[in-house]
Amino acid sequence: MKIQQADDCREAVYSNDYYDLILDYVSGYPRGETECYQRVSDQYDIAYFAREGIPALNLQDYPYQTIPKCFGLTDLSALESSGILRLQNPAGLDLMGQGILVGFVDTGIDYTHPAFQNLDGSTRIVGIWDQTIEDGTPPEGFYYGQFFDRAMINQALRSEQPLEIVPSRDEIGHGTFLAGTACGTADLSQDFSGAVPQAAIAMVKCKQAKPYLREYYFIPDDVPCYQENDLMLGMSWLMNLADQLQMPLILCVGMGSSMGNHAGEEPVSMLTDNFGRRGQRAVVVSAGNEAGARHHYSKRGLEEGMTDRIEISVGENVPGCYMEFWASIPEIYRLSVVSPSGERFSGGGGTAGSVSHNFIFERTRLTIDYTTGGARLGGQLIYLRFSAPYPGVWSIEVIPELILEGSFHCWLPLSGLMKGDVYFLRSDPDTTILVPGFSSVAVTVGGYQTASGGIDARSGRGFSTLGMITPDVVAPGVNVYGTEPGGRYGVRTGTSVAAAVTAGGCAQIFQWGIEQNNLRYLNSRDLSHLLIRGAIRDTDRIYPNTSFGYGKLDVYNALNTLRLEYR
Repeated sequence: MKIQQADDCREAVYSNDYYDLILDYVSGYPRGETECYQRVSDQYDIAYFAREGIPALNLQDYPYQTIPKCFGLTDLSALESSGILRLQNPAGLDLMGQGILVGFVDTGIDYTHPAFQNLDGSTRIVGIWDQTIEDGTPPEGFYYGQFFDRAMINQALRSEQPLEIVPSRDEIGHGTFLAGTACGTADLSQDFSGAVPQAAIAMVKCKQAKPYLREYYFIPDDVPCYQENDLMLGMSWLMNLADQLQMPLILCVGMGSSMGNHAGEEPVSMLTDNFGRRGQRAVVVSAGNEAGARHHYSKRGLEEGMTDRIEISVGENVPGCYMEFWASIPEIYRLSVVSPSGERFSGGGGTAGSVSHNFIFERTRLTIDYTTGGARLGGQLIYLRFSAPYPGVWSIEVIPELILEGSFHCWLPLSGLMKGDVYFLRSDPDTTILVPGFSSVAVTVGGYQTASGGIDARSGRGFSTLGMITPDVVAPGVNVYGTEPGGRYGVRTGTSVAAAVTAGGCAQIFQWGIEQNNLRYLNSRDLSHLLIRGAIRDTDRIYPNTSFGYGKLDVYNALNTLRLEYR
């Protein structure tokens, strides 16, 4: 493996002439010489391969997990209903996040917002890694972007032109809102406070996905999307920063992907597991907003000799779409595709191979890859890629060749990453939580409405394809009041907001347990167990369930259960 200097690696990171590939030495990786690679963890590296002279992206030459998935964003009554305000009260435990670092991998942060400053005007942000700045000085051990430390941010805040000193913005506002929801400084004039208004803050501003990945996944140029490998490196940097500062870390992820086998075995999910098991470290992720998108199809109990028909409705002006079909070992299926005009293509079969077909009247090109998920994502994967799909209903006939349980799942891309309407006519709203929400140790959070107490109909639902119970809890995620760029405040909805509320509550528990020396080695799994025990459960509902998980977040009650346990 050829390793060059950081400047050469920076060019490869930003250039569309290089493939970014996730090297998982368990599942395998493409042969060939790379320009450079970056270490993520003991499990994963990110490598950059010159595209010239190597095959275009496909699932025969590149193991499924090596191709980065594209992640999209998962957009004060909230604090009260979650039991957070009761723990802020100085007459109680006075848990304001002191001594805890809360990190975000997102769209950046408006560091000039008063919500991220102390009373003397100094910053509460200990670091920003802006991956979008191509000619900056990156954090130690990384090859791209610009790192801004607390001293540089304070210097900028004292300047009349702060952006000339720290030229990092949040054009979308998503990261600013999540950071404010979790950690914003109290502003009585705006009737606002974050969950832990005295916690330290760190932010990774992820760069946008490269054009070749957008083309592969049919993602429009004007849609925000982020590469899995950049997300993973951002998580790794936050872990390193917490180690350097010797601070407990709550890592909040408000992005997600709908691809993979939804069993927690994708690279970013495995990395989340690795980080979340460490003492004084925890990861909180959002469930996503795909339950009502009609992008999941499932079948159970298909018997030998039977077939099943999947119907996909495709709207006007859809440039392309794809579908992933997942079946568990040892089951094997083959597919046959019928176009809206009735032309049938018997699309090959087996567990390896690729076939393509041009539909005559529709002028649509279909490629079907038969492969497996690799050593980590076991099972059969059939990947269908439609280029310029003709509007109408496309039918996919599922023919079993080897079955035991007769079960399989199919997913379409994340709603926000597609142009036009594409959905299953007979869909299943369950198992719609986004990656990395199926991590076995992360705290996965859905969203509910504080006004009615009902679940947000869009909030991603469990359980995993292996039956793992998720989400853990639900938190307020509808019309939550928070920070916007430009010193403003506004209202947003989404499970990423619910995750930010929960991340703040987790920071309170970390402060009580670690900083106040009550439970020194809390980690992500410990937090999950505490939140589950303290969750509020309605008497007319059976728990756990696919929508609410174990119930509604109540951080006060989570600590109260410890008092009951030790009395």
